[in-house]
Amino acid sequence: QVQLVESGGGSVEAGGSLRLSCGASGTASNSNIFSANTAKWFRQAPGKQREWVALMTPHGPTNYRQSVRDRFTISADDTSNTMYLQMNNLKPEDTAVYFCNVEINMKSYWGPGTQVSVSS
Repeated sequence: QVQLVESGGGSVEAGGSLRLSCGASGTASNSNIFSANTAKWFRQAPGKQREWVALMTPHGPTNYRQSVRDRFTISADDTSNTMYLQMNNLKPEDTAVYFCNVEINMKSYWGPGTQVSVSS
């Protein structure tokens, strides 16, 4: 079993930055959880469906939804089993609850989410 917990959300003005973190724990033998598996960030705005934001694949390229490309950066630190989402030039439409997700052996794990609010 793997537990994920997001942190780093908050309230910022448009144009500001936040860095979200997703810490993984629960299985000591699962090192490099994020870099060795497909890992993603999702978000869900009020009244809308959850949508994919960014992903990283093992030894492969990262990818982003068009609306955040060139503003958001996904990365991972294997030493701490933490995944990050650096968000720059935030816009009000980025307001949402952000979730991290990792797929390990065809099982999908989710964190509880962290709120990001961007004011104009």
